[in-house]
Amino acid sequence: MNKRYSGFAFEENFLPRLSSVDIEHLSKEDALVILPIGAVEQHGPHLPVYTDTLIAEGLLEEAMLQLQHENIWVLPAIPYGKSNEHLGLSGTMSLSASTLQAVVMDLAISVCKSGFKKLLLFNTHGGNHDLLNMMAREIRIETGLMVFRLNPGFEAVNRLISQQEQRFGIHGGEVETSLIMELKGDWVQFDKSPTEFVNLSNNHHLHLKGNSYFAWVMNDISNTGIAGDARQATKEKGKMMKELIVSELVKTLKEMKHFSLGDLKKDYVNK
Repeated sequence: MNKRYSGFAFEENFLPRLSSVDIEHLSKEDALVILPIGAVEQHGPHLPVYTDTLIAEGLLEEAMLQLQHENIWVLPAIPYGKSNEHLGLSGTMSLSASTLQAVVMDLAISVCKSGFKKLLLFNTHGGNHDLLNMMAREIRIETGLMVFRLNPGFEAVNRLISQQEQRFGIHGGEVETSLIMELKGDWVQFDKSPTEFVNLSNNHHLHLKGNSYFAWVMNDISNTGIAGDARQATKEKGKMMKELIVSELVKTLKEMKHFSLGDLKKDYVNK
């Protein structure tokens, strides 16, 4: 038996497990289709290169357990992302920006032609973020689909980690290591876990991400391939982090599923 496609999420919410006829007869007006987008890229000496995609699949599987009565469907994850900031570090398999744009657009058009009205781009790799923000609007214009873009809310775990980790622990650090220890612990080589933080102590207005930002590749900011303190990770923290992130994710998915663009202007009165 292939255990990869077992469990509630795959039995109840995995769109490709249905036949074409089944999908044709699904209620489309109130359905939300989720396209997970991850990455295959280096995450230091201790984590698998599949980390980002594992997180996408693991969070969605857990969320679906709490969304049993919602008309929400999950597509297979795109396991490759725009990871060129990690190229040259072994195991990184990157798509170009133009290739990822084309793949996402082609799949969105396919979702539209199957009759669905809502699509979520569910992203778990930071290098995809800006591109998918842009693509969400391009898909809206091209297809008429209502399009959402969501990164899981890692800020929900801030109470569990230090301020230094919150600001600089962006890759392979305490959060991702804890999550993989919970989701797929036998793939973690914890004895090799490093600690490395980028040196921005004299810069108060420049950040690795956000509104005041400088362009970087991983070799600019790290010797180990990570940014954060992986040694502080535990499976117990990973379980708590998963629960906190999934709690917010479930609320957000419900809101997206019931959201309507048609409601945004209905109360306007021309005076």
